[in-house]
Amino acid sequence: MDVRIKATDYELTPEVESYLDGRLRSLERLLAEDAELARVEIELGRDAGRPRHGANIWFAEIRIARPGNDPVYARNNSESVNGAIDDVKEEAERQLKREKKIHIRLYRKGGAWAKYILRFGRPE
Repeated sequence: MDVRIKATDYELTPEVESYLDGRLRSLERLLAEDAELARVEIELGRDAGRPRHGANIWFAEIRIARPGNDPVYARNNSESVNGAIDDVKEEAERQLKREKKIHIRLYRKGGAWAKYILRFGRPE
């Protein structure tokens, strides 16, 4: 997995980087065979000073690009960096699981259709 981390208005500490690596391992499990070819871009930063946010709001953004699939994108704001990382990881995980379920459902529908054709022939 090619991981690229960008820090905006924020100095990335080793503690946050190790926390982020731990969270990314669970996503790597969901990527399965695409894990080697996947590119993960993460942006962490501070939204402080913007009018619509409070004084100390952190954001995390993740984009997972895999060959042959649509990219997965998630962004979230939180009171802490770790909270933003957790929220983004959960959203990306939810999207990856949903996509996996769609593929399984399509395989099953195709198999059921093939079985129907073998048993009864093509409908006219």
